[in-house]
Amino acid sequence: MTALLDYFHASQAALQASPAAFIALTAVLGLLVGSFLNVVIYRLPVMMEREWRAACDETLSPAATQAEATLAEPPFNLITPRSQCPKCKHKITALENIPVLSYMRLKARCAECGTHISMRYPIIEALTAALSAVVAWHFGFGWAAGAALLLTWALIALSLIDFDHQLLPDSITLPFLWVGLTLSLFNIYVDSFNSIIGALTGYLSLWMVYMLFKLLTGKEGMGHGDFKLLAMLGAWLGWKSLLTVVLLSSLVGAVVGISLVLLRGRDKNIPIPFGPYLAAAGWITLLWGEDITRVYLGMSGLG
Repeated sequence: MTALLDYFHASQAALQASPAAFIALTAVLGLLVGSFLNVVIYRLPVMMEREWRAACDETLSPAATQAEATLAEPPFNLITPRSQCPKCKHKITALENIPVLSYMRLKARCAECGTHISMRYPIIEALTAALSAVVAWHFGFGWAAGAALLLTWALIALSLIDFDHQLLPDSITLPFLWVGLTLSLFNIYVDSFNSIIGALTGYLSLWMVYMLFKLLTGKEGMGHGDFKLLAMLGAWLGWKSLLTVVLLSSLVGAVVGISLVLLRGRDKNIPIPFGPYLAAAGWITLLWGEDITRVYLGMSGLG
């Protein structure tokens, strides 16, 4: 045990002394996490759908549900079953699952049947590695970097799930809201007062916008998951950063939305998920929020 502790402390000291080594190691870790995020992004919505279907069946026909319990679907979660080709059901081996490298070695084809593999998978892996490296470079070795990495990975998963399904799973947003509140006890990013007020303000601000829009139009302008996501970001960043998050996300969302309508002829009545814009704005604010605020105040003459 003593030897293990000595090795741990020596590794910690080496990473603190060599920022380049820490950034490189974090990028490699990001590649591995990105591979796992691909699983989360695909499977979590399916798991949620199965849970909803099971709850509906149990409510509508409890007797039939109990009688058919033995015929239930096989386990499906983030671990089971093993990843496989959707066409030939070939089980993906460890050598075929190395982030980015396996995709290149297989030339974007299934090793068994030759079915094309979407480029989305290596893109997510590379994106996760790149954003993780930026976090490591910005914060340096320490608790702030470790927590920011967790938030970065959660925001990537939330963004892509919302983009695909217009869902922001409570199983991600709510635990990370509590993580943000817990971190505030140690002043990692903000103190507890700012964190608690940030969570309250984040949720209530979008909830009020939602209710006002619904009263005026009779339509739902956003999903409830957006309230929870902004509450989560408020818990991590504090209430003072929320204006920056909302302004950045609204600006990017407006530009992308208008571009889709004008350039691709997208129906303006088709909803565009707001979660990815909130997530991107929250990540940018986590790293450079103070600099953005300082520049804005300087340009407006208020600084």
